[in-house]
Amino acid sequence: MPVTSHRFCQDIPPNSSLNYQLFVPHDFELKSEQQYPLFVFLHGIKKRGDDISVLNKYGLTWIAESKPDFPFIVVTPQCPADSNWTHVYQSVIALINEITTSYPVDTERMYLTGFSMGGNGTWDIAARSPELFSAIVPISGWYEPEKANLLKDVRIWAFHCVDDDVVRVSGTEEMVEAITNIGGNIKATYYSELGHSHTVMEKTFNNQELYDWLLN
Repeated sequence: MPVTSHRFCQDIPPNSSLNYQLFVPHDFELKSEQQYPLFVFLHGIKKRGDDISVLNKYGLTWIAESKPDFPFIVVTPQCPADSNWTHVYQSVIALINEITTSYPVDTERMYLTGFSMGGNGTWDIAARSPELFSAIVPISGWYEPEKANLLKDVRIWAFHCVDDDVVRVSGTEEMVEAITNIGGNIKATYYSELGHSHTVMEKTFNNQELYDWLLN
């Protein structure tokens, strides 16, 4: 099933408008009784704007499209130019609500992930709506350790490269330490020699162990 591009608009407060790409599993049937887990993927800073085509062959959506048995619906919203995921939190939540209403989503298995700015957005959106996600996967991100208590009950697997020269690995290490100290459910994988490249995402999203962990 090819990835398709869409625009979500909501005219009632909070007013929302986001471009997004949608992947559905290759065996997907809209009217089927089967429910599908949902993965929301937040891109990095260079993919902002209103040209949805910049998300082609990028991130989780691209990996999903290449795998015939990928079992998740994947939604990839596009952050507007000159904004960030923290600022468009309400729009992302509204989009998720729209997808869960329109598609057969298993709302007990909804996951959030993102790279770089999207990693920061993953931490932030999950901290504000921890009840929404079964697990989160922040990649090369950062957040505020003093807010760790908001994420205590969220399953987390974080990824980062130790030689990242754009978002320092301390952005993940500090969150791991803070959440571990309060008894949270978190683990981390640290790469080397990958820097802040898209290879970090590709290595993470091609790891079958990640999906086994999520679905179990």
